[in-house]
Amino acid sequence: MIYLDNNASTRLDPEVREAMAAAADLFGNPSSLHAEGQRARRAIEEARDRIAALVGGSAVEVVLTSGGTEANALALFGATAGRRGRVVVSGVEHPSVREAAVRLGGRGCEVVAVAPEPSGRLDAGRVLEAVVPGTLLVSVMAANNEYGAVFPVPAIAEGARRAGALVHTDAVQAAGRLPVDVREWGVDLLSISAHKMHGPKGAGALWVRRGVRLEPHTPGGGQEKRLRAGTENTSGIVGFGAAARLAAARLGEAQGIAERRDRLERGILAGVPGARVVGASSERLPNTAAVLFPGASGETLLMRLDLEGVAVSSGSACSSGTVAPSPALLALGLAPSEARSVVRFSLSRDTTEAEIARVLGIVPAAVADARSVSVVPEASGVAP
Repeated sequence: MIYLDNNASTRLDPEVREAMAAAADLFGNPSSLHAEGQRARRAIEEARDRIAALVGGSAVEVVLTSGGTEANALALFGATAGRRGRVVVSGVEHPSVREAAVRLGGRGCEVVAVAPEPSGRLDAGRVLEAVVPGTLLVSVMAANNEYGAVFPVPAIAEGARRAGALVHTDAVQAAGRLPVDVREWGVDLLSISAHKMHGPKGAGALWVRRGVRLEPHTPGGGQEKRLRAGTENTSGIVGFGAAARLAAARLGEAQGIAERRDRLERGILAGVPGARVVGASSERLPNTAAVLFPGASGETLLMRLDLEGVAVSSGSACSSGTVAPSPALLALGLAPSEARSVVRFSLSRDTTEAEIARVLGIVPAAVADARSVSVVPEASGVAP
């Protein structure tokens, strides 16, 4: 299998697997004071140090969660609990942020979604125009999961915090692929997830700037500064720590990944009439290529490529299985039929030149087949 769906999830790194296997023997409850419990506690705190180092923060500011979705929920709901005011998001946020914002709207907050430009770029000035007095929170992702655009979080954070708003960024796709520094970015809250950086599923974190107060996500215990009660997933957290250490050490590989991504794009555009790359003119993640194949159903093409041993995505993993076009792609101004014709190829440090060459030999015929059988409906989908 040639795996090109790394924005959905990544392969577990062998070193991470080894660390988790060793941690399986840490059976004590990390909250217990006896020796077995403290062995587990030390392992968790060592992992927390590595996670903090990846984002340029302090370990005492890291709240461990079950993943990026929970971290985003803790940020949005925790920062606005019991308060009414404006919440500003981008129009292309991950569903875990987008749907949380909708719920905040139902609780009396005024939610403003700022659409990016058709190029995929998000204009910091337009975001800051929406930050008026009384704005509680600005939540803008660091990098888009569907088409890879990198957003100007530092510029947004500087203006929003000056206006008195808290700033959260979903850095799930960025961490481990781009340098992330919470101090330089100037944010108050930042979410990351282990399984996007060759770590295990079920482990994530929210970095919380000292002094920022949040309503607990899960009450009932003293774990994670009383913000997230429950016995910690020791093995998963240890794996997260190992993945964070490896990600930090391998950031220099991004250039090679980007070169392979670019070769893939050039080959597709040369071999498939009418194909175009979504967001090609914006700054992007080094691993992400979202390609629009007019006249072909993305779902049909995905299945055709799967039969050839190539794993890709026709949208973000959290929205797969629906027939509605991606709200993020619609927010770029694509028609519903165009949004349904986008396929995302997302590489990793494991992707080889030989795999790229193999994919380029498969895609043109697969697209031709998909176009011959596809009827891409124009029905309207979910509004961004």
